[in-house]
Amino acid sequence: MITLDKREHDIASKIWELKKASGTHSPSIFTIAQKIPEIDIRIDACFLSNPYATELFMKHVESELIQTKKIREVMEFYPSQNGVIADVISKGINISKENIFVGNGAIEIIQAVLHNFVYKKLVVNIPTFSSYYEFANGDTQVVFHALKKENNYLLDVEEYVKFIKNEKPQSVVIINPNNPNGGYIDYNSLFYILSELKEVENIIIDESFIHFAFENVEYIPISYNKLFEQFSNIILIKSMSKDFGIAGIRAGYAIMSKQKIAKLLKNGYLWNSNGLSEYFFRLYSTESFKQKYECVRKKYIKQTQDFFTRLSHIKQIKTYKSKANFALIELTDGSKCTDFVIKMLLQYGIYTRTCNDKMGLSGEFVRIASRTEQENKIILKSMQDIFN
Repeated sequence: MITLDKREHDIASKIWELKKASGTHSPSIFTIAQKIPEIDIRIDACFLSNPYATELFMKHVESELIQTKKIREVMEFYPSQNGVIADVISKGINISKENIFVGNGAIEIIQAVLHNFVYKKLVVNIPTFSSYYEFANGDTQVVFHALKKENNYLLDVEEYVKFIKNEKPQSVVIINPNNPNGGYIDYNSLFYILSELKEVENIIIDESFIHFAFENVEYIPISYNKLFEQFSNIILIKSMSKDFGIAGIRAGYAIMSKQKIAKLLKNGYLWNSNGLSEYFFRLYSTESFKQKYECVRKKYIKQTQDFFTRLSHIKQIKTYKSKANFALIELTDGSKCTDFVIKMLLQYGIYTRTCNDKMGLSGEFVRIASRTEQENKIILKSMQDIFN
């Protein structure tokens, strides 16, 4: 069982103060480095992104912006307005620009949707990303649908449909794959859910981790765009931070009805993107970048799934099956998740995420993000050392 010494306890108290200030989210590595300089973070396995995609994007920034000195234009001049960037994205995903809303990261879109279109009753599966119930309007009744531990926190489709029909909510949220457990609803099952719930006014599908999911050995990309064409009550929300490794430039978009887009743009969001995110979206919509990205996406999925398999061999933990780029692990040897996170951070410089604040989890849970192949080896070795 993992235990902390006095020094580790003292530093732990400082970290939990920062955590408290961050609410139900984790403090960034920059915040920790500034406030607690004695901590040396070498591997960030808390925040969720594909490091190979970050490298790919940085190569383009280096050659197209820095070496050409066009970076000055990106920084000095206003970016294009929301509708112009939506037009750029539309060419890359084959969806009308009138159905695309560009956000300053997915979190801005989540807030915009919850504050403008969600009222009366909202059903949220738990455990899940907390912002979907934290940012709900004060007069919205949030009903929690608990995913069962005995079912590994996976969604029971038939039971879920029955629950929604009984509750009769105005809106529901489905994160697929789900955060924090990486549980995935396959395409046909999701189609069935939508077919059964046509009376629900808004079905919000957060597909921020969909690029890590797969339904065949070729890792063919999964897209919900056709679902949107068939079901008018869908709102698709997509963060670019995770799959493209660019959380720092705040880029995301949503697909929804033209009427909803028009309402949002009428109430603001004119210049809510920055120059670098516009540059990214223009790059993202080119065929050459897509082909390069597909290579690093598939490479990362394979290495990530190998990492999860190796994690499952550590006998002091239970690793929940995931089709995202993170794994939910449960400590089964009597260790506390908070002690595990502190020990990994202070002894090995590896930042992981405690899940003791996740509503709907019962036990000692930690979420660990997949990194590069080499970094994953270090994470595994460090965990084996800690438990031994």
